[in-house]
Amino acid sequence: MTSNPSHYSGEDIQILEGLEAVRKRPGMYIGSTGPRGLHHLVYEVVDNSVDEALAGYCDTINVTINEDNSVTCVDNGRGIPIDKHPKEKIPTVEVVLTILHAGGKFGGDGYKVSGGLHGVGVSVVNALSTNVIVQVCRDGGMYEISFDHGKTKEKLHKVKNTKKTGTSVTFWPDPEIFKETTVFDFTTLATRFREMAFLNKGLKITLTDKRTLDDEGNPITEVFQAMGGLQDFVKYLNRDKETLNKPIYFEAENADGMVEVAMQWSTSYSSNSVLSFANNIHTIDGGTHLDGFKQGVTRTMNDYARSKGLLKEKDSNLSGDDTREGLAAVVSVKLHDPQFEGQTKGKLGNTEIRGLVQTAVTQGLAEYLEENPTPAKRIINKASQALKAREAARKAREMTRRKGVLDSFSLPGKLADCSSKNPAESEIFIVEGDSAGGSAKMARDRKYQAIMPLRGKILNVERAGLHRSLSSDTISSLITAIGTNIGEDFNADQARYHRIIIMTDADVDGAHIRCLLLTFFYRYMPELISRGYVYIAQPPLYGLKKKGGKKLEYIFNDDALAKRLEELGDKKEGISLQRYKGLGEMDPEQLWETTMEPSSRTLLRVSIEDAAEAERVVSELMGDQVEPRKEFIQKHALDVRFLDF
Repeated sequence: MTSNPSHYSGEDIQILEGLEAVRKRPGMYIGSTGPRGLHHLVYEVVDNSVDEALAGYCDTINVTINEDNSVTCVDNGRGIPIDKHPKEKIPTVEVVLTILHAGGKFGGDGYKVSGGLHGVGVSVVNALSTNVIVQVCRDGGMYEISFDHGKTKEKLHKVKNTKKTGTSVTFWPDPEIFKETTVFDFTTLATRFREMAFLNKGLKITLTDKRTLDDEGNPITEVFQAMGGLQDFVKYLNRDKETLNKPIYFEAENADGMVEVAMQWSTSYSSNSVLSFANNIHTIDGGTHLDGFKQGVTRTMNDYARSKGLLKEKDSNLSGDDTREGLAAVVSVKLHDPQFEGQTKGKLGNTEIRGLVQTAVTQGLAEYLEENPTPAKRIINKASQALKAREAARKAREMTRRKGVLDSFSLPGKLADCSSKNPAESEIFIVEGDSAGGSAKMARDRKYQAIMPLRGKILNVERAGLHRSLSSDTISSLITAIGTNIGEDFNADQARYHRIIIMTDADVDGAHIRCLLLTFFYRYMPELISRGYVYIAQPPLYGLKKKGGKKLEYIFNDDALAKRLEELGDKKEGISLQRYKGLGEMDPEQLWETTMEPSSRTLLRVSIEDAAEAERVVSELMGDQVEPRKEFIQKHALDVRFLDF
């Protein structure tokens, strides 16, 4: 701001040179400067290697987290060009690393299909790193160039002769940018690379963590390679479920692009296990390719069911939800010029791809059903049962509307609504138990905060159909209180609160209830999660008071307690420590101060970083297959920590 507000001229306009714009506003380029943005740097480098694989020049990518927490990505592609750029008069590799929107993906013969950030990717990584070292193998030699905070540090020079080709990029994220953390998480990267391997049949991605050694003293390493491509992907999604058919796979191509589809039904009640991708980018909000897929599946299954007499004349048509119940599917399209809606590329907008996908699905699925009558009958029967359940659920919803579910709600507390009618400023606490519900009602700000008490554990919707779920007073009341309805009637814009806060006890039972509620939202209201409306409250686990002192210090987890006790040293003999077994043990003032007061509380926003992994975990831990749950408990039992004090 100028000292004289009335003075506004050219001298007030700041021009950011080179990559300064990225360092000034990093969130515009990588979404955030938290853990999500940090890991995005790795994805951008790897995406360039994957683009080489898409072009047919690369089949191996090695990613290493080094001891100093830098990351090295090596591929066996063609190598970034090293000749002088005709316009910039410097080596092309230097142009790619230092100039935004410089790349081989804007036309010409460099890449016909690519993902990434449309050419800003690797330059953004350079801008947000303290150091970057790039080695290029091509034209008979290995060449190296290095950078410091986005600026060229050491010019391109030849290191040695070699017949190999490929690119190696090593970068150190800048702690001045990523102030929250610069530590990469192996599991987060592994999840992304597993997905990339599924989407690119045969591509081998190896992830090595030199910071962690196995029992034999070797770095932890995981290799991702799916020779079955998308068929392996749907098998992975359904690996803990009872399936009705072997994976169905088909592909098609025309002048607009190509599509690959893999499908497999299970006995699950889930209907949101269809994942869509465009040029390897997960289109979390769908788009034209997903629309074409859904239309093709619904029409083909109805035509087949009618022609074989599996749907009678009096029967209604199968709806889209009916045909997709229990379906795990992956739709992957590759386009020359993808048009994404929104900065996060969450939705594909290319209208021309809808017809290609719909035609491919109609032909491919119809052929499978005709040639495989036994699994075809199982699939149609599954959809027919979903149709009957849907019609029963519709009647149940109508009955619920007529009798007014809140009037019949049997919990003593019922819903204590807030007075505000503005969803953007309103929040609802879903509280475990009558005691905690009573405290919460007394503690709340009645203008903005509503309280919904629950008694005991809600129904596990992962193991129950829609009709059975709606027969539960607790679930029906929850649906009505939130206001969005579910299934075909779901409308996220009708949400009565834009903060839905799960507030349960900090014990095993509370964690179980939290899981059940999250499963409910994931299955029936996933858009509320993707919109960022669902939160988890963080009540304190302990209250610590020094003897003779009046101030109560709240501690929220065991790690924080251990650290605090260590700080107190010998003084810990002079303290009293209370373990809060439940929310009801806190008086309303304490509950307000620690957990409900907006200016002092901590809330965890629920997000779905990886839909495939979320789908698998929910099915594994909440589904009707006992063995996966048993294996999970056995695997992680030793990770449980107990603290003596």
